[in-house]
Amino acid sequence: MPSLFDARHAGLLVPLFSMPSTSSWGVGEIADIPMMAAWLRECGLDLLQLLPLNEMAAGQNSPYCALSALALDPIYISVTRIPEFRALGGVEHLAACTRDRLRQVQDARMVQYQEVRRIKDEAFVAAFRHFVAAEWQRDTPRARQFETFRREQAWWLRDYALFRALQERFDARAWTEWPGALRDRDEAELQRACVELRDRTLFLEYLQWIASAQWQEARRELAGVGLFGDLPFMVSNDSADVWARQTQFDLGAQVGVPPDAFSQTGQQWGLPVYRWDVHERDDYRWLRERARRTAELYDGCRIDHLVGFYRTYVIPRVGEPFFVPADPEAQIAQGERLMKIFSTSGVRIIAEDLGTVPDYVRQSLARLGVPGFEVLRWERDWDAPGQPFRDPASYPAVSVALTGTHDTEPMRVWWEHAPAEERAAALQVPGLDVSGASPESPFSPALRDGFLRVLFHAGSNLLMLPIQDVFAWSDRINVPATVGADNWTYRLPWPVDRLSEIREACDAAARLRDWAEESGRAARAAAAIEPPA
Repeated sequence: MPSLFDARHAGLLVPLFSMPSTSSWGVGEIADIPMMAAWLRECGLDLLQLLPLNEMAAGQNSPYCALSALALDPIYISVTRIPEFRALGGVEHLAACTRDRLRQVQDARMVQYQEVRRIKDEAFVAAFRHFVAAEWQRDTPRARQFETFRREQAWWLRDYALFRALQERFDARAWTEWPGALRDRDEAELQRACVELRDRTLFLEYLQWIASAQWQEARRELAGVGLFGDLPFMVSNDSADVWARQTQFDLGAQVGVPPDAFSQTGQQWGLPVYRWDVHERDDYRWLRERARRTAELYDGCRIDHLVGFYRTYVIPRVGEPFFVPADPEAQIAQGERLMKIFSTSGVRIIAEDLGTVPDYVRQSLARLGVPGFEVLRWERDWDAPGQPFRDPASYPAVSVALTGTHDTEPMRVWWEHAPAEERAAALQVPGLDVSGASPESPFSPALRDGFLRVLFHAGSNLLMLPIQDVFAWSDRINVPATVGADNWTYRLPWPVDRLSEIREACDAAARLRDWAEESGRAARAAAAIEPPA
C-alpha cells in the first residue's frame, strides 16, 4: 500500500471551533468531526486539517496559547454525549436561564468562548457529581475504566490536573507567583496539595477521560478520512509543562521571529525559550512524549514554525536577539534529530516552513522526505523579470500545495488588495484558464475555480485548502501579531450536519469532487492513514 506521501491527496483546513453542528453548544465539538468528514467524502477529499486543540489559558481564544501541550480543551467536549449528563435528563437538567444562554451562544455568529465555558462548566460539574455517586463510589465497571485511563495517562495527567487545581486555588495567578514551595515543586508540598485538592483533580481528570473517549469514538467514525493535527512550536510560560519542567526552559528570554512576510518588524511571542542543551542531555524526553501524545490523537501532524526546531530566535531582556544553536551545522543537526523524533512516533508530519527560513533548512527537509509548504501567492521566481509565478505543476511531489493558511487573508481578500502588477502576473499562472479575466477584474467564481483547479493539478502530492477559499469567503481566522475580538472566533455559516442540504455546499462538493477525480487525488484515504515505517 502506498504511503501518504507517495500518492495524491486533497483536504481542507477547518478549525474545530469553526464547525459546530445543530446540537453543538456554540462551538465545534469532538462529535462534529465525523460530520465534517462525511461532507469531505462527498467532495472526494480524504484529509481534514485541524488547528491545535490543547486547553487554552483562561481568557484566551488562541489555540497557540495553551496551558498544557498535552491536555485536550474541555470546551470541545460534546456535553449531550456524556452518559452522566444524559442520565440527569440532558439539556432539560439545566436551569431555565442557562438554557436561554445556551440558545444565545448557539445562534451567535462567532464563538463566544467565555460564555460557552461557563455554560459547559455547569453541565460538567453536574455530570461529574452523578458519576461520583453512581459509578466511582460503587466501583462499577465504568469507574474502573476511568481508573485505567488515569493510570495509563498518569505520565502527563497528574501534573496537568494538579497544576489546574492550584491555578484555581490561587485565583488564576501565574505559577511563578505561587508560594515558594509549590512554585519550586517541593515534593512534600506537592503531596499535601494532591491530598487537599483530590476532589478537584479527579474532576479535571474526569473531563480529560470524557474528551479522550469522545475523541477515540470520533476517529472510529471517520471512515477513512485522515485527520491532521497541529503541533505548536512552543508552550506558554504559565503552563503545566513549564511548571513541571522548569530547568528545561529559559524564562528570562522569549521566543520570537525576525522580520518576515507577516511582520516587517518581527514578532515577540512572550513564550519561554527551550534550553536545548538540557533537552539534549535528557534525550529530548519531553518532545518524545509530545510526539507520542500526538500519535495517539492524529494520523498526521503539521509542525508549526518548523524553523524554530532548527534554530530558535531568542529575544533577551537586554541585548540583541540571537539564534540558538548559533551556527548552521549545529542547527541542521538539531533540526534533523527532532524531525526524526516526530516522524518515528507513529504520525506523519508536514512542515510549516513559511517566513524567514534558510535554504539549508528546506534542503534538510527534502533529505528527510518531510513535505514543506507551497503557498501559491508566494511561489514566484523573484529574481526573474516580472517575478512570474511558478508553475504549480513544478512543485515537488513531497510538498503541500495551499492557497493560504490560517494566518493569511483568504484568497478573495488577497486578490482585492493585490497591486495590478501582481494580479497580472497571477493571471499568467500556467494552466489558469479564466476567460475574460484581467488585472482589473473583481474576484469572481470563475477566478476562484481557476486557481483551485490549478492547485488540484499541482505537482505536490498533498493539497490542503482553507475552507474559506473553497467558497471565496472573506472571513479570516487570525491576523498574526494582533490581539482582537475576531481572532479565532470564526464559525461556518451553516451547521456541519446540514452541509448536504445547503445548495451552495452541494455545488462546492460537486466541483471539488470533479477536480479531485481529474487530478488523481480522489478517495485515497486508506493510504492516508497508514502509519510511517
